[in-house]
Order: sequence, then structure tokens, then C-alpha cells
Amino acid sequence: MSQNYSLEPQCPLPLASDDTIRLAHGGGGRLMQQLIHEIFLKAFSNSYLNALQDSAVLPAQDGRLAMTTDSYVVQPLFFPGGDIGSLAVHGTINDLAMMGASPRYLSAGFILEEGLPIATLKQVVSSMAKTAQDCGVHIVCGDTKVVDRGKGDQIFINTTGLGVIPSSVDIGPHRLTPGDRIIVSGDLGAHGMAVLSQREGLEFSGDLRSDSAPLHHVVTDLLQQDISIHCMRDLTRGGLASALNELATAVQRPMTIEEPRIPISEPVRGACEILGLDPLYVANEGRFAIFLPHEHVDEALSILHRHAVSQEATDIGEIGVTESTPPQALVTLQTQYGTHRILDLLSGEQLPRIC
Repeated sequence: MSQNYSLEPQCPLPLASDDTIRLAHGGGGRLMQQLIHEIFLKAFSNSYLNALQDSAVLPAQDGRLAMTTDSYVVQPLFFPGGDIGSLAVHGTINDLAMMGASPRYLSAGFILEEGLPIATLKQVVSSMAKTAQDCGVHIVCGDTKVVDRGKGDQIFINTTGLGVIPSSVDIGPHRLTPGDRIIVSGDLGAHGMAVLSQREGLEFSGDLRSDSAPLHHVVTDLLQQDISIHCMRDLTRGGLASALNELATAVQRPMTIEEPRIPISEPVRGACEILGLDPLYVANEGRFAIFLPHEHVDEALSILHRHAVSQEATDIGEIGVTESTPPQALVTLQTQYGTHRILDLLSGEQLPRIC
């Protein structure tokens, strides 16, 4: 019996347009190499990354190392005041800054969905590269994976940050002390409401823009002026109320904040009232809380007000003393009417997919 064999040449690459991500972009072959060289290396170029080794080889650092990691799944990818690329850089270096660390290096892992427009990826990567450059950090290693169409949501980004803490700096919940004052660096809730309004196509009066911004320059200025910072926390998922609850539980101390002192813009306040949301639980990406002795408050506020990102910094409350057994680590809001309301942790997120 004779057999017929086709001698026609077969293309090893799947037929598809060149303007979208295909599964082959994550397969380790020619298309993946094109993606790496034409998009990522072109945008993130530096001597550590360009070596293209299995690990980035970094110089030794003086001081202690701080390391953090985070993943970004925000939807939509682009929103007033930022995008997933700039957010990934800001969010990671801000986590380092909250420990008093100077951010130095980032890694970047991309999960891409098949069918993602190449133009969208280029826009995100370009934004990420510019933000890293503006913040003075290098993206030194990375990874790319591609998932089937319908099994992702365009782009997810994971970043790991490495920073250096000076030997003289000691910041953390272990230093929280009864009588410490609580400062917030600016108006709250803008990031969460900006993302939500863009996602749902909602229009509110006023300008709703994300507060996404780097915080390490502000923190460095505070430390260089010898402000005795006991603890800091960036007010991301769960907002101010959740951050205070986490710290109050960690040290088993009550905290009281005063509602009239808390800065909330009128556009955010109005949008939250319409949607039935509490701005104290709405996410921020360029705001943080500082805990410090009473005698350092005025000088700290003076320094904060010199920076655009913290011009609305305000002293809003204090850490109290508890003599109960077991101790009651409650966060209490003193309202503008003179009453008190307990701010507890929510059972879930008011606004998912915010960062």
C-alpha cells in the first residue's frame, strides 16, 4: 500500500496578527525573544538587566536590606491619575519607604492574556519605565508568562522591591507608644473612587484623580531632619480605618481619631455619599499615616507641607492607654457631632480590583 507524504513546508509559529499577544510569546522561542528585546529591554534598559542572566547580580549595600513584593490586578488598566504600570512602581517603593528604606531595585513579572493588544502592553511598560526612572530605581530582572484567552484579564503585574535602611533608622509597630500622635499625609479616598468611576463609567462633580505617587522622598526628608518616627503605614487596600485596626491589634492599644480633622476632598466625599461608601475604608496609593511623639508633630507637619504629595498633611488623633484585661485594641472615631463610633475591620473589600 502506498503512502502519500506532504513535503510542503510548515510554519512553526501560529498564524495570528502581529499586533496582539499570542501563547507563543510565552513559549521561550523566537516570539518571546522579540517581546523581551523589543519591548521590555528597550524600555527598562540598564546594565543589571541587559546582562540577561538567570539572576540580577547587584552590588553590596551598606545598611540593612528591606524587601517587599506585591501583585497588581487593577481594572481598568488606565484611570485618571495613573495606570497599572505606574501603580506597580509606586506601590512597591512606598512599601519600602514605610520602613525608612531608600528603594534601589525592582523586579517585574508580567502575566499576559492571549489577545492583549501589543500597543496596550507598550503603553503600560513605557509608563512603568518612566515612573521607575523618575523615582530613581532600576528594574533589574523580570519574567513573562502568557495564559489562554479568557483565563486572565489583559495584564497582571508582580513586582519585588529591594531597598536599604540606614543603620540609625528603626521604624515599626514595636515602637508604637501611648500618647503617639497620628498624622495622615493628605486627603483620603481619591485613588479608590477614581478607579471605580472609570470602571463603572460614573460621572461625579469635581475632579476625581488617583493619588498614586511615590512617598520615599518625603520620608527621606523627615528622617534627615531627625524627626522621631515610630511607625508608618501606607493606606492602600482597606484605607485608613483598616491600617489603624491592623496596628492597634498588633500592639494591643486603642486609637482615637477626630473626624473633623481628617482631610477628605469634596468630590470624594460626595461620590462616597452617593454610593453608600465610607471614605475611611477606601484605598489610597499616595497617602500614609505617621506615628510619632507629640513634641515632633509641628516640625513634621512643616516638612510634610513642603512636598506636593503631602501638602494637606494633618494631625488627626493619638494612641491611647488601655488598662482593661484583656486589652481593648479599638479604633474609635470622634465624630463632628461629639459622638463616638468604633471603626472595625470590614469582612471584605468595599472595592475589589483597586490595585
